[in-house]
Amino acid sequence: MNLLPDRIRRWTGMVRTALTVLALCRTMQYLRADAPQDFSRQFETIRRTATPAQLFTLLYAAPKAGDLHHHIGGDWRMEDLYRVATNALAAEGQRFYTRVRAGDCSGEGNSWVRFATISRRDWQALPECQQAEYLPLDQLDGTLRTEWINSLRLDQPGEGRDEFFERIWPRLGALQRDPYVGMEMLVETMKRYGAEGVRYLEPQLIPDFWISPDGKAVDGEAFYTQMSHRLNQSDALATGVAVRFQVVVIRFLPNAEQRVAAAYDFVDRHRDLFVGINMAGREDNNKGYPRRFLDIYRQMRHRYAGVGLSIHGGEADEPNAHGRDTLLLGATRLGHGVNLITDDDLLLHLRSGIALVEINLVSNLLLEYVKDYREHPFAEYLRTGIPVALSTDDSGMWDAGMTEEYYTAVTEFNVSWSELTSMGTNSLHWSFAEPALKARLLSSYRQSLESFEKQFGGTDWPERLKSVHPVAYGYARRRWNLEF
Repeated sequence: MNLLPDRIRRWTGMVRTALTVLALCRTMQYLRADAPQDFSRQFETIRRTATPAQLFTLLYAAPKAGDLHHHIGGDWRMEDLYRVATNALAAEGQRFYTRVRAGDCSGEGNSWVRFATISRRDWQALPECQQAEYLPLDQLDGTLRTEWINSLRLDQPGEGRDEFFERIWPRLGALQRDPYVGMEMLVETMKRYGAEGVRYLEPQLIPDFWISPDGKAVDGEAFYTQMSHRLNQSDALATGVAVRFQVVVIRFLPNAEQRVAAAYDFVDRHRDLFVGINMAGREDNNKGYPRRFLDIYRQMRHRYAGVGLSIHGGEADEPNAHGRDTLLLGATRLGHGVNLITDDDLLLHLRSGIALVEINLVSNLLLEYVKDYREHPFAEYLRTGIPVALSTDDSGMWDAGMTEEYYTAVTEFNVSWSELTSMGTNSLHWSFAEPALKARLLSSYRQSLESFEKQFGGTDWPERLKSVHPVAYGYARRRWNLEF
């Protein structure tokens, strides 16, 4: 008598029974009231029941991915800038002076801009009459120091793009060109962004923009060496934030075409840190229209491979063809994209996934490209299949961070958890980071999301939030009355 079939049947039955019991145990685990649920449903529950402070805290704790639209200088937190700038005398023999009064001095270049900040060398070159209009930055008393810090932010009703472009950036003056200040403030920014879960930054800068304390230009090669060294120091590495740079070209300058060619050459020779080109500058300055640059970008593609191209596009009030012309230049990312909504054919084209739109919600409101968020096309892009990602633009000048972008998206546009995480994935997938770094960042982001969803997936999420210590900057206090 052959017993093998009976044994096989018995063993098969035992295996089926074991699998059934295991499945039931897993089912019972997820039926427990405090067990993690599908987090998309959990997020909807939290959003409906949480207080504004709880929701902001949850979003502060949420893993974030990359910030792809990010300007060096505009991202500086101004309290940190004051500390770094006033430490410069001990660190590198530099001292800064800021203009605190309008005198009676006449002369070319003496137009009145309160809190315009210059280097010690430039201050020493002024006539004595003009020198008296300035104070050393490190000698500002409490009131003047607060006024100086606030002068570098859009924090008052009525301030908009003219204040931003024509006054705030000029006030930075010598600070934005000092290499010590620039490198130290980048690390301060990495600390701040790392604390709220950002893991990748792609700042825009000009490598040969910097001026040493003795007034000599710092060439791009020297700056690259200094920056590489600074980013490999322990405090920078401890932030957990990876940084790759875009070389920015100001689009309306007379020599912008030559600057594009120089930018490609520089990126090609320093691909370990520099990954792309960006064109910036006010789009309402008609000397920087995209078609102007078609020939130079075609020449550069003939010579160079693998250099990313992201261009500010669609940050204008009036309908125009700048968005499609920007794509024609070869860009795979469009910065802002507010007025792309006016070009029906372009919208259909973008739905094919040929380019990502870098969304800057706080920026667009403060610079008055939208009067309120009902006018913003973000949701239309997001929900018609156009690749988008949230970014901060100039968070220091908004007195905000990445969490403020997340909170705006959730409260103004009803963005879901899956939409938030998809945008995070987009920010890494569409980054110009090298493939190995991109793969590592995507893996890290997925793992962090899994841990976060387990941590806040149960009914005890309010209690768990008590262990999170969010930072809400001035924008959150002014707009949502959030203070921690």
